[in-house]
This record gives sequence, structure tokens and C-alpha cells, in this order.
Amino acid sequence: MARKISTEDGRAALSAVAGAADAGATPARTDLGTAVRYLLQLLAEKAPGNTVEVRVPPFGAVQVIEGPRHTRGTPPNVVETDAATWIALATGTEAWADAAASGRILASGTRADLAARLPLRP
Repeated sequence: MARKISTEDGRAALSAVAGAADAGATPARTDLGTAVRYLLQLLAEKAPGNTVEVRVPPFGAVQVIEGPRHTRGTPPNVVETDAATWIALATGTEAWADAAASGRILASGTRADLAARLPLRP
């Protein structure tokens, strides 16, 4: 099982990523990875289950939302996006519909719309 990211470490990583973005710089890979994994962790806590797989390569993936359990192969409900888009969605700086319309979210399956579960409250 992956190590749980503390609230303090998660918020520090989010702050570092936001600071880099405000300065027009690329965030440190470790900060970006920690921020992504922290937000995935919060989503898993908010919407436990195994029906939808949320992927943010190369940093992490979680299975969330109650419903039919998936055990083998590619899950029927998948959401995949890049790190910057995931952070924007999870923190509320971008709406699900806007990111989906611009093609920055790949979502398949009848349960793959996370709009009602975002933003998170990091």
C-alpha cells in the first residue's frame, strides 16, 4: 500500500506548484508528483469504491466511486488527464466541462464524469 501523504506535505506541494505557476516556472517534479498523489488520495477518501479508475500519468492512479467492482483488464470507467489539468480540476481553478471540452480529459464509461465530485477541499 502506498504511503499516505500528510495534509501538511500535500498542501506544501500544492503551494509550491502554485508558486511556480505564478512565477511562470516549471514546478519541481517532486512537488508536482506529491500534489497529484495528494489530490488523488483526497478523491479516494471522498468517493471510495472501485468503479472508476482515475489516472494521472506518470504520477498515480486510484479507483474510486461505489458500484460494480472491477478486477481484471481495463476498467469500464476510466478518467485520464495530465498533472496540470488534474490539479486545476481538483482545486477548482478549472471546471470539468471546460477541461473536457478542450480535450484535456479522456473519460470513458457511464460513471466517468467526476464533475459532481470536484473540486476537492485540499
